[in-house]
Amino acid sequence: MSDSEEESQDRQLKIVILGDGASGKTSVAMRFAQEAFGKQYKQTVGLDFFMRRIMLPGNLNVTLQVWDIGGQTIGGKMLDKYIYGAQGVLLVYDITNYQSFENLEDWYTMVKKMNKETDSQPFVALVGNKTDLEHMRTVKAEKHQRFCQENGTSSHFVSAKTGDSVFLCFQRVAADILGIKLNKAEMEQSQRVVKADIVNYSQEPVTRTVNPPRSSMCAVQ
Repeated sequence: MSDSEEESQDRQLKIVILGDGASGKTSVAMRFAQEAFGKQYKQTVGLDFFMRRIMLPGNLNVTLQVWDIGGQTIGGKMLDKYIYGAQGVLLVYDITNYQSFENLEDWYTMVKKMNKETDSQPFVALVGNKTDLEHMRTVKAEKHQRFCQENGTSSHFVSAKTGDSVFLCFQRVAADILGIKLNKAEMEQSQRVVKADIVNYSQEPVTRTVNPPRSSMCAVQ
């Protein structure tokens, strides 16, 4: 496909978010699609849909269809239908909840099993959420990175609450799926955009600066 043809098209990607309930899957999806954060936890039953169009290098418009799968569906009959046709899968866990990390093995096994039947494996990313609670972390970064190395997934750390690196996560996943390289300046720009948006409506902007290690963590994704 030529550059001119790519520029004239609006690509669409199906991204499925999997993981335990209360790990922040819906919050991550909402932060990306709506730049909002719900303070009260509400369990997703079945699935929710979110959409957002982003721009990738080469003036390529990409619409991400984000499928937020309820945490209770791991043994459900509909899970294979939810995952079917996904180009990308985000395995989301709560860095303060070790069990949510351990259970990702089951989620990932389901993904591999289902897609083996269709002979098509989606791009998979490991996403550690709630980095705003770094002081309560129970899943060491080394464990996170080992999972990525052993399973061939990409690595991300985000905070749905503050918005830190959420847009960058989706941008990088979309770029990886499409085989597009993002340079350092483009990734840093994505982080700045998200943070600038938060200032407009955050009631507690000071919370964005109390955990400076979060930025350094993003550098090793």
